[in-house]
Amino acid sequence: MDDDELEELRKRRLEELKRKLEYPKKPIEVDSENFEEILSKYPLVVIDCWAEWCVPCRILEPRIIKLSEEYSGRIVFGKLNIDRNMEIAKRLGIRSIPTLLFFRNGRVVDYIVGVVPEDEIRGRLNKLEKLEK
Repeated sequence: MDDDELEELRKRRLEELKRKLEYPKKPIEVDSENFEEILSKYPLVVIDCWAEWCVPCRILEPRIIKLSEEYSGRIVFGKLNIDRNMEIAKRLGIRSIPTLLFFRNGRVVDYIVGVVPEDEIRGRLNKLEKLEK
């Protein structure tokens, strides 16, 4: 390897590290102000569509928090309150909650409706990561 190749590798690695540092460790609130920005900024995003009155959503929440910490630096997790963001929910075709939407480069590539075991979500996250590679 010559110096130019080494320099290019170093730059790419530095960019990867910067991106990892910028990833939130907890789910971020998603709304009409930041929805598009989040999808364009991060290649892999999971959005939890929920509502305050939804008991199954509350059951799912600790799993989402745990997984967001586990996948920090690789996948960004967001929470979209469908009552406060009806237009986005409508555009995404949300009919039941909780719904988890898995995005790759701004496009929905998978989804889960309802409360499911943590391992099922983890399996989908691993599949999402493999799509990225």
